[in-house]
Amino acid sequence: MKFLRMLAALCAFSLTPHVAAQDDAGEPAMTPEMVEWIEQLDPQSGTVSIEGAQATLDLGEDYIYYGAGDTRLILTEAWGNPPDAAIGVLGMVMPAGSTPFDDAWGAVISFDDVGYVEDDDAAEVDYDELLEQLQEETAASNDARREAGYEAIDLVGWAARPAYDRSTHSVVWAKNLKFEGFEGPNTLNYDLRTLGRYGVLSVNMVSSMDQLDSVRIAANTLAQHAKFDAGARYSDFDPTSDRVAEYGIGGLIAASAGVAAAKKLGFFAILLKFLKPILIGLAVLLAAFRKQIGRLFGFKSEEDYEAEWEEEVAAQKAEAEVQQAPDRPVFGRKEV
Repeated sequence: MKFLRMLAALCAFSLTPHVAAQDDAGEPAMTPEMVEWIEQLDPQSGTVSIEGAQATLDLGEDYIYYGAGDTRLILTEAWGNPPDAAIGVLGMVMPAGSTPFDDAWGAVISFDDVGYVEDDDAAEVDYDELLEQLQEETAASNDARREAGYEAIDLVGWAARPAYDRSTHSVVWAKNLKFEGFEGPNTLNYDLRTLGRYGVLSVNMVSSMDQLDSVRIAANTLAQHAKFDAGARYSDFDPTSDRVAEYGIGGLIAASAGVAAAKKLGFFAILLKFLKPILIGLAVLLAAFRKQIGRLFGFKSEEDYEAEWEEEVAAQKAEAEVQQAPDRPVFGRKEV
């Protein structure tokens, strides 16, 4: 419970999106301050370079890309996240024609330098068994969630069953989450990972189940158009010198349930934009079953995970305590 209390304190930066008047078409009206703020951004289209990942994305004209600097502004100022939510984030993709103030999905991009992830197990992973394990741990964590003041969560199932594409060395999957007491659409967590020589390019999308079709199209498009540069491609792997990751495809998917991984991959950043404050308690769920999933795939011992969690929580708590209020206005921020 010590960990849960500390984590709950860290998750107190819960927010809701800015609510503005609507225009005649029913879309949120932009205030002059919002218009002025958006003008400082530099959205890109076409083929963009993902600095820090040795990769490119071919977005065509259907999507826009914000670089690391713009993404930090969006996460911290437009969406009101604490500054550490932008640590390690390399960029963001959104639908063309949208703005950070619209009710549109956003895909946070980062790079996880775990090494070369071997894909030999891709066809052998029992995703039904993995789902059952995740569902069991979700249910088992709900008492702790309620005790910590958060609503229970039901992992309804795969919104998109994990699928590995050997031609692009990418794996895509999505989860359908139901939060107790929330009457709106279920939460959609869509993940895309593209494997490279030195690690994994991660695209994390959080939206709602009523946007499943558009998010699925976007995720599959990005999977087809995310490519590593020459020398950093999956096929460039050198077994005599390159580092190999501790897990394969099944472990990659399971590891995404960990709080540390989720935070690094931008999950909290997107979650804060789309969901109500009560839903931020998802972190407690993720914490509750990370160790069990880790043991299932043989990553590390329980003692190793305990030590990691203690170090991570202590570091995040210290960071939160010294955080200063932003110098610039934050749109839609609400602290609890």
